[in-house]
Amino acid sequence: MFKTIPFAKGVNLHIRQTTQFKTVNFSIKWRRALTAKSASERTVLTNVLQHSNAKYKTTAAFRSFLDDLYGTVLYFDTSKRGNEHTVLMNVETVNDHYLANTSVLNHVLDLLHTAIFEPNLENGVFKESIVEREKQTVIQRIESIFDDKSRFAQVRLQQILRPNEPASISANGSVEEIRKITPDSLFEAYQSMLADDKIDIYVAGDINEAEIVAKLQQALPFKDRTPEEVPAVLPQQHPDNDYVREQHEMKQGKLHIGFSTAVKFGDPDFAKMQIFNGIFGGYPHAKLFMNVREKESLAYYASSAYASHYGLIFVVSGIEAKNEEKALSLIKEQLVAMQTGTISDLELEQTKAMLTNQLKESLDSARGQIEIFDQYKNLPEEFSVEAWANKWKAVTKEDVVEMAKQVQLEAVYFLYGKEQAAQ
Repeated sequence: MFKTIPFAKGVNLHIRQTTQFKTVNFSIKWRRALTAKSASERTVLTNVLQHSNAKYKTTAAFRSFLDDLYGTVLYFDTSKRGNEHTVLMNVETVNDHYLANTSVLNHVLDLLHTAIFEPNLENGVFKESIVEREKQTVIQRIESIFDDKSRFAQVRLQQILRPNEPASISANGSVEEIRKITPDSLFEAYQSMLADDKIDIYVAGDINEAEIVAKLQQALPFKDRTPEEVPAVLPQQHPDNDYVREQHEMKQGKLHIGFSTAVKFGDPDFAKMQIFNGIFGGYPHAKLFMNVREKESLAYYASSAYASHYGLIFVVSGIEAKNEEKALSLIKEQLVAMQTGTISDLELEQTKAMLTNQLKESLDSARGQIEIFDQYKNLPEEFSVEAWANKWKAVTKEDVVEMAKQVQLEAVYFLYGKEQAAQ
């Protein structure tokens, strides 16, 4: 799918030459171990780099130049996967093939260099006024989760399930750590990111491979590095309190449940566990949706998600507070039904089809191709839709029962309104 070319020690370039798109897409990913401190620093850093640099010292000037490049899109962001934190820079620009007598690509490559290697500094560090402004922006982003009760409930469940571990650390960091950031400490984090992080560079589009490699080596002069190894599995705590109830000013109750499994991303049984989750609550035909929401009308919504890097399965539902016990009992019943083999051929086949179609749809965009390849590239076998479709096809009802039997309930979190408590 992508051809991988060593760029420097600890830095890899992945290229996909394709006529599928009329744009050229770049994605640069800097990776290191996930901690609340590093996530906080790096999220503020992405905001600082996003809005200005040495050539374009205001957001307006920077955005205006991007507009002049036929609406080129450039943005920084942060994410997490397993025990790793990622700073990413994504760029999408028009392909020069579709322009007359203009080379946008060369300007975009210059801009890549500027945005990464020529930040907007004052006395050798980031400008204090910009750092303080972006700290407040990120703090507001984190605190806004309080107003989205579904997201808040999920954050609380993760904190209860795996306290102070990557599973419960936000990719945005924490308010406490963000407040500690200074222009000096942020510049140190920036220098460390450029010099020490593991880096993956992606290019997808109708490009000349040799030409783009040569140009990127000029635009992105990353040096050799020996990135710190991030362990795939860390020692895990288990919740001290396995049933937590909290009150907020709100109407709809949020019942969030955490289950654990020994099967993680890349394990031999990974495909089987994906099928289990799809039948349990991953899709509209799943047991949670059909039985808890549709048949019994106990939930406004009910679904499950498989956090495969942590070996966790989350069930999320919105319910009336008076239905707390009944809804929890019915959710548990769906797992028991699967453990005892109550799985129809239709549920199995629909889940396989949904997983395959989902994967195909994600590959319809260059960004989707980059993200899928980035996720699967470290597995032993080469990635292809056909290979994964065949893995899912091979999963039997007995396999799903086997997966269901080793899923363990770990914690329940219920968030409800104060007026509901009085009922």
